[in-house]
Formats: sequence, C-alpha cells, structure tokens
Amino acid sequence: MQIKFLGTGGAFDIDYLNSAALVTIHEKCVLLDCGFTVYPTLVHKNLVHRVDYILLTHLHNDHCGSLANLLLHKHVVDKAPKPTILYPTDQFKSQVYDFLKIQVKNPDKYAEFVPLEHFEGIKAVDTYGLHSEGLQSFAYIFEEEENRIVYSGDLGRPDVLFDKLSRMPALPTCVYHDITFNPDNAGHTFYKKLLPYMNGVEMFGYHCDPTQNPEDNPIRLVFYQKDLLA
Repeated sequence: MQIKFLGTGGAFDIDYLNSAALVTIHEKCVLLDCGFTVYPTLVHKNLVHRVDYILLTHLHNDHCGSLANLLLHKHVVDKAPKPTILYPTDQFKSQVYDFLKIQVKNPDKYAEFVPLEHFEGIKAVDTYGLHSEGLQSFAYIFEEEENRIVYSGDLGRPDVLFDKLSRMPALPTCVYHDITFNPDNAGHTFYKKLLPYMNGVEMFGYHCDPTQNPEDNPIRLVFYQKDLLA
C-alpha cells in the first residue's frame, strides 16, 4: 500500500496545488480527490493512465473541480476504459452525479459508479457538517496487509475520526490530517488539537501553506516529505 500526494495546499494555496493523492491498494490505483489543479497535475506528470478508481471526500471545488476534465480526457483523448467512481452512500452518489450532469450531461457515459463497500480495504467515516455546515464530507481509512493509512479529508473536529480509530483493531497506522495554523478556522483542524492524538500513530499534516508552519508544530508536513509526493 502506498500514498503519493499530487498537491498539499488548501483552496487558496495555489502554489502548493490542491490536496489530493494517489493511493495504491490491492494493486489498484485510487485517486483521492480531484480539485481544480489535479487534472493538469496528472497530465503534466503523465499519471492520467494510472487512475482506475476515484474517491471524493466532499464536493468543494478544490476537491472535485477538475473531475469532469479527467473523465473527458480518459474518454476522448486516451480512449481508455471508464474509471470507477466509488461512493460511500447513495446520497453522496446522487450529489456527485448531479454535479457531473452539469458538465458532461450523461455521467454514466464517462464513469462507472460502484458502492465503496464493494472495494476491499477502504472504509468511510461520515464527517457530515464537520468541515462546512450542511455539507456531506468523509474521511477514509485504507487497510492492507496489517497496515493502515488514514486520510481526514477536510475536518474541523478530529475527535470523530480518532474515536473511530480507537474502536478498530490495533495496526501500524499513518494519519494524514488536514491542518490549519489559524485557531479561528473552524473548517479545518488547528494543529494543537491534533497533538493529543499523536501517540501510537505516524502523523502528517496537509492542506496548508507550509511557509506558515509555526516553530512549535511537531507534526511533519507532507509538503516537506519528498517520498510522499508524486
């Protein structure tokens, strides 16, 4: 199992690209989020062909803004098989489908839609309203061969995710959590709120401007971990 980030920035940190990653699990490649910088990044890095599955945390533009571009590229330019969009709930599938209909008219022409429960090794954590009021969002947990990768998505309250982890069997766990250095930013987790959860896991922060990283932050930022970048 492997994770490689395509970007580590927030919605306005365009120098660091939208936070998104390629996760390889059970020899399949899952694109985790597809914000407005992700499609051009995949093209520039010659990685479009690797995307077999797509999994979204939520429908803010910096997490899904170039999804239609990617689907059209696979169909029109590469003439490749349709990628599979995995969805954790029927309601979220409907939201993704309606979002795509505005841009491609017939989403079924460009993607297969498959329930996440049919994909081995990935669990969703419902974080509805914990990033943006009234917005459906998810964190995801990936497991393969006694190893675990946790991806928070955008999450203002880490306790929900770590409560879920505390009730799961103990495994070597690497947590990638969105992070903010502004205590007034309720849509993301202020870095000091993550400190109580660092024991027993590897912790990395993403979805931020790394130049704003305070000196007292012990959480390693993905941006500076070159082995985690695609």
